[in-house]
Amino acid sequence: MSNHTDSDGAQHVDTDRARAGATPGMTRYILSASLILIIVLFALIYLLT
Repeated sequence: MSNHTDSDGAQHVDTDRARAGATPGMTRYILSASLILIIVLFALIYLLT
């Protein structure tokens, strides 16, 4: 991890240091669960009307 400054004065920081966090990859699970939930809810609405 390094910081360096360009000749024009712009400071550049490595990606890991700039983000200062981890990405556990939970998005795919949340998207899958919400999609399944929506399909089930739409099916229930369709069957009950």
